Formats: sequence, C-alpha cells, structure tokens
Amino acid sequence: MVGSFPEGVKKSVIISAPHTAIEDFIIGRCFFWMDGRKVKFLIKKEFFVPVLGWFLRKMGGIPVDRSRANNVAARTAAIFKEYESLYVVITPEGTRKRVERWKRGFYYIAEMAQVPVVLGFIDFKTKRCGYGPSFVPSGDFDKDWPMMEEFYKGMQGKVKGLFNLE
Repeated sequence: MVGSFPEGVKKSVIISAPHTAIEDFIIGRCFFWMDGRKVKFLIKKEFFVPVLGWFLRKMGGIPVDRSRANNVAARTAAIFKEYESLYVVITPEGTRKRVERWKRGFYYIAEMAQVPVVLGFIDFKTKRCGYGPSFVPSGDFDKDWPMMEEFYKGMQGKVKGLFNLE
C-alpha cells in the first residue's frame, strides 16, 4: 500500500484503475478496509440478486442500471448531499474488458457534487495499490485528462493487455 489519502477531504470520488479482473474488487475492498475508509461503489444492477444483493448493499454497493440512459451521474452526485462524509469508488473503464476510452461519469459526478477526484490504483506489475494525486475537476475533461493519463501510464492490470494505458 502506497500513497496517502488527501488530508481533510471528507467527500470525494475515488477512481480505481486498471480494472481487468474480478480480483480488483476483492483487493480494493481489502485496501479500503485496511485504510479504515468506508466507501460506496457503483456496480451493475444485475449483481443485486437475493443474498448477494443484500451483501453488496451492506458493503456499500449502489446498483446502476446500464441498460438505458437514466442520469446516473446526476443521481450519484445528489447522494453526496445526504452525507457529511462520503467516498464513492468508480472504475472509469466501466468494464473488465479492454476499452480505448474511459467513461467520464466519474468526472461529471465529482464536478456536479463539487468534490475532488482521488486517483486510486492497483498495479499488478509492481504489486502495489494505493492513492495517487487528487484534483478538483476544472470543468474541462480534456484539460484534466493528461494528468490522469500520465499517472496511470505503464500500470498493469491482472490480465495483461486489457488496460489501455499499459
């Protein structure tokens, strides 16, 4: 475990990349548990079946319906108003398959909720996980992207070749 969470930040969107295997979820949950940070996470609604759904909710799971446009970013950003302290973890790749372009929902959620984005990672190449830099979205993703891209460049997921910045 490397890096430290930004001092005094009580609300944030934490992105986690690379995301190439289901083990990322297990490692990530263990990391946050060891860090003492209670987090919530977005996960597709198909996982919310009896028993497993109950368990995911208890762990902080927020079901997301990806089958239709339903303004997930605005709904998630609104959740921040309900809490004094809230950390929402999002995998910007949106899937464990290789994608050439990250989904930008994490950015829009942070922008709408007026909270910083914390760059979290699990790098199987170096066998490290932790926190990198954080930033407040400028409102211009293309302006903020190069810093994120530079941070994640060269990291490797569990399944080689599935992370677009590898």
